[in-house]
Amino acid sequence: MSKPLNGVRVLDLTKVLAGPLCTQYLGEMGADVIKVEPVELGDETRGWPPFRAPGLGAVFLSVNRNKRSIAVDLKTQRGRDIVHRLAKTADIAVESFGTGVAERLAIDAPTLQAINPRLIHCSISGFGRTGPMRAAPGYDVILQAFCGVMALTGDENGSHIRSPISPIDQMTGMHALTGILAKLFERQSSGKGGTVNVSLYDTAMGLMAYNLQSFWERGVQPKKCGSSHESLCPYQAFEAADGPIMIGVANDNLWRKFCAATGLQHLVDDPEFRTNADRVRNRPRTLELVQAALLHGTVAHWHEELSHAGIPCSPINSLEQLLKHPHTQASGIVMDYSRPETGALHAIAQPVRFDGAIARPDLPPPLHGEHTDEILAELGLLEDRISAAE
Repeated sequence: MSKPLNGVRVLDLTKVLAGPLCTQYLGEMGADVIKVEPVELGDETRGWPPFRAPGLGAVFLSVNRNKRSIAVDLKTQRGRDIVHRLAKTADIAVESFGTGVAERLAIDAPTLQAINPRLIHCSISGFGRTGPMRAAPGYDVILQAFCGVMALTGDENGSHIRSPISPIDQMTGMHALTGILAKLFERQSSGKGGTVNVSLYDTAMGLMAYNLQSFWERGVQPKKCGSSHESLCPYQAFEAADGPIMIGVANDNLWRKFCAATGLQHLVDDPEFRTNADRVRNRPRTLELVQAALLHGTVAHWHEELSHAGIPCSPINSLEQLLKHPHTQASGIVMDYSRPETGALHAIAQPVRFDGAIARPDLPPPLHGEHTDEILAELGLLEDRISAAE
């Protein structure tokens, strides 16, 4: 089946999460992605449990479909020569080394674009390639702490909490993808390659945009607000008779519908609760009245009643409940595939549908160096490797 990026070749020099997610999406859009891994251990997430098979940790499996793996020692001239040969025919190169490392390994933009002027080179870093912290190592949780995300996460009097979905890593991968596709489009008219630079720091700052806007207006550090929203009320998790339910009353029209559905009609025109601003100002009393009303029904009851009234709400599902839900099963977002070493596997598809069809994997996540001989043969270098081994 034809895909948007058929015929595009990607040189993937990344590891862990942000870069591999970006290149996986390029692969799922049809690009030929060659993942360059160190000879010894490969991408470090190969060793992150839980494991389906040796070298195939869960995180690695989630972001390395549709790639071929070649094991190369970039610290040797031989290894660099191989990567330079690959760069000569590549459309895109993506690297995520620490600041200064790409230059030492001769995989930086000036070096690779001297070989191939049409190459689009994307560099992914923790804190960017300039500034006082350009050399600081950056992981998602470090940027959650540094950029104020962690100071806003959790309950008001609770301890510091890490968002478990690594949002900064994943969004950085998406920003890299966006920049690469923009440059690929630009190249159609310019005929030239270019560079894309993204960082976990810039991503975290971007995610904090509206929180920082509120801070500039108020001039004070906002309190942690758990599942709620500082600008909306009621907009948080509440306890029904048998468990929690998330309610999202995001405007005054929804408030009127909510009051009608929960027996709180007398609050609709009350000046303390009439508008969202009134409810935010009187948050403790609003929450008290709403919580009291919701205790009179089960999660299932309120989910049905409120959904019928057009009010955003949801039970707080476990992962098992999510996967068993009829909507998940009907959506096609969960893919099934296999490889001999692992048997049947599940994965989440790229969340973009082209012409109504959801992406399907052409290649399962590779074993470490699985395609080394195949790729060397394509470069005309396999005989050299065999001769060197004899």
